[in-house]
Amino acid sequence: MFTGLIECEGVITRAERVSGGMRLEVYAPEFGRDMGIGDSIAVDGVCLTVAKFIRGAFLADVSGETLDRTTLGGLRQGGKVNLERALRLSDRLGGHLVSGHVDAVGSLQLRQPAGKFAVYQFGAPASLMQYVVEKGSIAVDGISLTVAKVAEEGFTCAVIPQTEEMTTLKNKAIGSPVNLEADMLAKYVKRFVAGYVGADDEDGRAPRRGLGDMLREFSEGR
Repeated sequence: MFTGLIECEGVITRAERVSGGMRLEVYAPEFGRDMGIGDSIAVDGVCLTVAKFIRGAFLADVSGETLDRTTLGGLRQGGKVNLERALRLSDRLGGHLVSGHVDAVGSLQLRQPAGKFAVYQFGAPASLMQYVVEKGSIAVDGISLTVAKVAEEGFTCAVIPQTEEMTTLKNKAIGSPVNLEADMLAKYVKRFVAGYVGADDEDGRAPRRGLGDMLREFSEGR
């Protein structure tokens, strides 16, 4: 589990395709000195497991499934990524709960200054937009951002200078793909509510009771 508060940027020193996946090496000498092999790290919002440490860098294996569903397949040597260590239960939750399981790949559509802030506009698929609400949280390349406005095919966020400075957002070209993870609480709420309003579960099974059934039972005192 992560918070979406990026600790530093890392540099890709190897992105080698192996056996349907990728062996990724990230150079970040000041990052995670207290970590060990098997620990979890969010790399551009994707939860990976440390396989090895070498010369100020860590290595992680990326599955073919992860490459298909995220932007990691496009990483190249010399590129930069956002890094965050897993959350301790004793830590402050400064961002929001982020699992590191990417829901969709979107794109950066616009960046423009707005006083001391910068406004970023992202495009996103409808499958993700159903979970996005104004003033809600969303993770973009692992960065916890607050949604300022919601449109049919995307959303905008106001980004503070510190977030720009600490992350890869400042150097991302317009049109670049980004990893998106919706607020997990929104996904659970939708799942639970769907069972009460008569919507089918994702596996195609009908819910046991609809909202109408519950209201009728309540009015009848059952």
